[in-house]
Amino acid sequence: MFLDGSIERHNARLVAHAFRQEFGIDYDEKFAPVVRMQTVRSIFAVAAMKNWSMVQLDVKNAFLHGDLKKTIYMECPPGYDKGEKDVICKLRKSLYSLKQASRAWFDKFHGFILQTGFTQSTSDPSMLLCNTVHGIVVLLFYVDDMIVTGSDKDGIKELTQSLHSAFNLEELGYVSYFLG
Repeated sequence: MFLDGSIERHNARLVAHAFRQEFGIDYDEKFAPVVRMQTVRSIFAVAAMKNWSMVQLDVKNAFLHGDLKKTIYMECPPGYDKGEKDVICKLRKSLYSLKQASRAWFDKFHGFILQTGFTQSTSDPSMLLCNTVHGIVVLLFYVDDMIVTGSDKDGIKELTQSLHSAFNLEELGYVSYFLG
């Protein structure tokens, strides 16, 4: 949706019937932390005081990147021609509406970002920091939406390129709104 309320495009997704999932059998964890709004406001204030630029990023189809820790099977989607056989699908990756989908995405992204030299804040698990030779890079993430700021412009560019290489990422430009 655009800022004026008009619709940008229509989406369709294949989703799982999560209401059939059972805790302990199909999934163990489903909670995934998101950045606290207090943290967002604080970082916005620091960035404004220090005149840091802020970039907003969005990972497309983020939940589809998540790795499943348990084997999950589902019925074939409507329209799939099974022939005369009883066929089911074994999921190789997470799928939207699975109870563990948000946790699987968080684990995938968090593991990736820690490998790039970022450390998790002790005050907010969805704020990650990287001290560089030229300053600092701050990453805030709320599910698949990210804000990157800091004093190291080259570090911000490197992070963005690194994220592009790993995920289908859309750069939304400078932050004009953030709903969380």
